[in-house]
Amino acid sequence: MEKGKRRWIVDISLWSPSVDEFSSIKDFLTPHDCSAINSFVRFEDRKRALVSRLLQYSLLHEVFGLPINRIIIDRTALGKPYLKNEEVALFPNFNFSLSHHGKYIGIASEPLYLVGFDIVSHDTHYKEAGLDFINSFASHFTTSEWEDINSTDSPDKALVYFYNYWSLKEAFIKAIGAGLGYGLQRLDFHHVNWAEISVYIDGVESKDWRFWHFQIDQKHWASLARGLPRYASEGSDETPSTVGHEVHDCWNELQVPDEEFRFMKVVELIRALKEEA
Repeated sequence: MEKGKRRWIVDISLWSPSVDEFSSIKDFLTPHDCSAINSFVRFEDRKRALVSRLLQYSLLHEVFGLPINRIIIDRTALGKPYLKNEEVALFPNFNFSLSHHGKYIGIASEPLYLVGFDIVSHDTHYKEAGLDFINSFASHFTTSEWEDINSTDSPDKALVYFYNYWSLKEAFIKAIGAGLGYGLQRLDFHHVNWAEISVYIDGVESKDWRFWHFQIDQKHWASLARGLPRYASEGSDETPSTVGHEVHDCWNELQVPDEEFRFMKVVELIRALKEEA
């Protein structure tokens, strides 16, 4: 795998820590991290927040060789996390994207291209709301996307199509570091059975992006967006790195199939954290 490029997923349902074990792991994190984790009421949400941080620290440690206690993670004004340490200069456009939904948490990083990652679970309580739930988000979709969603032969399949489109839009938004204020209806996705995915931005087809939509298991899918660094300026005035390093021969390189995600175990992330403490 290319240096600086990682694709990791964790199934948090496989990790059931005791209260003492959970607290002992938190002790390795910063006071700010601990405060953020403790802000959640439900234990499952606290566990998700902890594993999210373990993923970030482990990835940044592996890519840059930084000790865990030296890693500084900040966020842009619109919330995209980035490495603040000066070592990021090793990969001037380095950026990463996190996502969680259902029982999975994942992270993807890139040394040059922008990357956005989004997990979606089709098995949620929204399924009970069916078409009423979908219709409440109609304004975020283009005419062609909405027709595709409503052309399905059942409410369940319509919900699957809804989540698939939403996941692709979220992946793009995360890649450029923008919030939902960007206007999801500006993005018009086209696909052939959720492969050969293309996007029209404000009505113009973009050749500067590639998208992958793939199945994690029977109930979870994910989308990955990969695009040129210059689009970061559309997300925020703050950028995590020097986006002036443009990529040559971008179209050919963007056609290269993306690497598969590696399934990580929480114990692997904990081991890395303790070894570097």
